[in-house]
Amino acid sequence: MCGIVGYIGPKQAAGFLLEGLSKLEYRGYDSAGIAVFDGEKINVTKTVGRLAVLKDQLKNNMPQGQIGIGHTRWATHGRPSDVNSHPHTDCTGNFVVVHNGIIENYLDLKEKLIEKGHVFVSETDTEVVAHLLEEYYDGDFEGAVKKVLAAIEGSYSLVFMTKFDPDKIICSKKDNPLVIGLGQGENFIASDIPAIINYTRRTYILSDGEMAVVTKDSVWVMNRQGVPVSKKVFEVNWDAEAAEKGGYEHFMIKEIYEQPKVIRETMSGRLAKDNSEIIFDELKWTKEDLVGIKKILITACGTAYHAGFVAKYFIEQLARIPVEVDIASEFRYRTPLVDESTLAIVISQSGETIDTLAALKEAKRLGARTLAVTNVVGSSIAREADHVIYTWAGPEIAVASTKAYTTQLVSVFMLALYLAGLKEAIAPERMKELVAGLKNLPAQAHEVLDDVEPIKTFAEKYGFSEDVFFIGRSLDYAVALEGALKLKEISYIHAEAYAAGELKHGTLALIIEGVPVIALATQSDVYDKTLSNIKEVKARDAVVIGIGFVGDKQLEKYVDHTILIPRTEKYLAPILSVIPLQLLAYYAAITRGCDVDKPRNLAKSVTVE
Repeated sequence: MCGIVGYIGPKQAAGFLLEGLSKLEYRGYDSAGIAVFDGEKINVTKTVGRLAVLKDQLKNNMPQGQIGIGHTRWATHGRPSDVNSHPHTDCTGNFVVVHNGIIENYLDLKEKLIEKGHVFVSETDTEVVAHLLEEYYDGDFEGAVKKVLAAIEGSYSLVFMTKFDPDKIICSKKDNPLVIGLGQGENFIASDIPAIINYTRRTYILSDGEMAVVTKDSVWVMNRQGVPVSKKVFEVNWDAEAAEKGGYEHFMIKEIYEQPKVIRETMSGRLAKDNSEIIFDELKWTKEDLVGIKKILITACGTAYHAGFVAKYFIEQLARIPVEVDIASEFRYRTPLVDESTLAIVISQSGETIDTLAALKEAKRLGARTLAVTNVVGSSIAREADHVIYTWAGPEIAVASTKAYTTQLVSVFMLALYLAGLKEAIAPERMKELVAGLKNLPAQAHEVLDDVEPIKTFAEKYGFSEDVFFIGRSLDYAVALEGALKLKEISYIHAEAYAAGELKHGTLALIIEGVPVIALATQSDVYDKTLSNIKEVKARDAVVIGIGFVGDKQLEKYVDHTILIPRTEKYLAPILSVIPLQLLAYYAAITRGCDVDKPRNLAKSVTVE
């Protein structure tokens, strides 16, 4: 979710680059940089920190030149630092590149380039692209870029520049956005429309696999084989604020729709091609590393706590290790039974949640080994933990967490499989089935998002209810907790989640005529019992919305409405079934006229106790 800009034309490039990057500040980032060709050499200025730090560095030394590229970074490979910031150059400084995405095979490529004498200075996956460009260049800039694109694997928006061909910028994309702004005698490149909206409304939106050669007077778009592609001009009619949201009304709905992409990126490079295993280069544990671990403690707050609750099911059922889940704000105050035989896992989107950080420090003090699951490289929790798994969700602007939660679920499921593989607790064929199921998730998440009209209808019909209840069993109960939290957070409807089997123990007293009940029924081993619980609330005249799998005719018999998700493994169902619940909360909030992105009394990251 990095920000990318590029300019070629008659004006000084640096001015546009800095202004364009400032329009992408809403995306969040940890470093910034620009590269400008002055007629003799490419001048690169980059620094860790906000854009203001870069502007201060350039205040009395603005690079001169009419072609340049710029970048704001959200770290994935390599901590935030000056040297890890983009743009990246080759050994000679004659080639420069900016990148959004993940190069999955960068380690293999890096080793081969080092053998050929290339010297690397950063920890990033992106630097390998600049060195590849140097390696392949034989006087043909376009040809070298095509060879680079053929060599790399993963997701990317890439923009290339070289002093040897100073009249053009080349760019390409796969699974990450890239737009070209069409001007008069000048052209612009950006990862998002806000960067160029003050300069032009006429754009080309690049599609996956396309490559564009951009000069000041022309834009040639082709596929990787060099065959020209006819592009339609997309006229942007959004205002600047809407442009930041990609045309969506709110950041929350934009981030909900980003989930297929970020799920794919979180898995990127971590799934064996033959589906045989999970690859965590950041852990590299062996079976011996698990010797002495008798239990796992998971601690977190809010949505991340709910992800930990799901993780308990994953790890216990797949890796067969006992798991305890604790609210981080309670952990320190109950004299926890933690010692050297404990693996403590903390989950935090921001990596700065104060209670979770305190719980992490306490677990370490008591002797536990620690592992963080977080979205922010270089955050306090990432620095404090012994090991880190990054979720690669990109910046999340809306207060209510959506894509961060689903990437947390993907990450902890991969961790459960990873542990199960190390312990040999899972048969190889079963491992392959589950990894194959993971690979299907992005496409299935797209399916869920393709038809939201029924969800809008439900939200409009029941959006003014005073109470809503969520029920489910097993993993469905864990997802129900998150669904209820989302509804409370942004619509201010009183919502509660209950384990469906507990209805007879008091909860049924709350079920009255017309009260909406969201019933999740995706877990086959408790499916019949869940249906029985649905009948219980229907007998009290509740209005029941059932969440189940496509083709579930049985569920349809006992509920008033259904929302159906693609069939998948029972363990993976929570990653899909939560998406309709996010949408229900969003559209209920819209119905009630609530401030979706900034709900009252709440902050994105809780950094005070």
